Amino acid sequence: MRIARSTGAVSGLLIVLLGTWVALIPFVGPYFDYSFGTNATWHYTTDRLWLDILPGALAVLGGMLLIAARTRPAGILGGWLAMVAGGWLVIGPPVSLTWESGPGPIGRPLFGTTRQMLELVGYFYGAGALIIAFSALAIGRYASRPQIAAEEAILADEPVARRTAPVASTATAPVATGRTEPAEVAPRGTPAATAETTPQAAASEPVRRTRLPFLSRRRHAREPYRSERSSAGRTS
Repeated sequence: MRIARSTGAVSGLLIVLLGTWVALIPFVGPYFDYSFGTNATWHYTTDRLWLDILPGALAVLGGMLLIAARTRPAGILGGWLAMVAGGWLVIGPPVSLTWESGPGPIGRPLFGTTRQMLELVGYFYGAGALIIAFSALAIGRYASRPQIAAEEAILADEPVARRTAPVASTATAPVATGRTEPAEVAPRGTPAATAETTPQAAASEPVRRTRLPFLSRRRHAREPYRSERSSAGRTS
């Protein structure tokens, strides 16, 4: 089902910004003393690939899908990709202890305790939690769209049905051809139409023109006069 592109656009844009931050902060953070392990810029390790670059790129992909999604499945897919990226940012640092023996996921956080707390939140836990929140919000909006669209369609079709109902009933009625047929004179004693005649039967019968009573009386009154004039003309 096609839906408005603005459904998950805001959440997708925020997720793209967060994913870009997560993927680039290990390399540009040392410029302002915001780093792990070493304060050298653009320092690459395998741990940074698995714990920063890949989840950041997955979050960017999910956010782009949310921005460009025009259907419900595409929007839900983008939301779930972003949610997986955010979840990995939250649980990735503890899981990395299974394959490394260092003091931290990508090295020990540098400088004072306050800055170390900000580094852990900005690199992993805080960024992952925000991505999960925005992706869950987008998934909820996409999941609720079909019910809202169905209700709007029912409300939109109801006035149309009311307008088309009389047209459908009158479409079966025969169209008058404009030809006049002689009136059928019922014999005396024939009972009139009873109340059992239905409107459908009355509508299906063609319209017939009948002569008015006073016109027939005038016609019969003129016939003797015309016969006298014709006989007088023959004798003369």
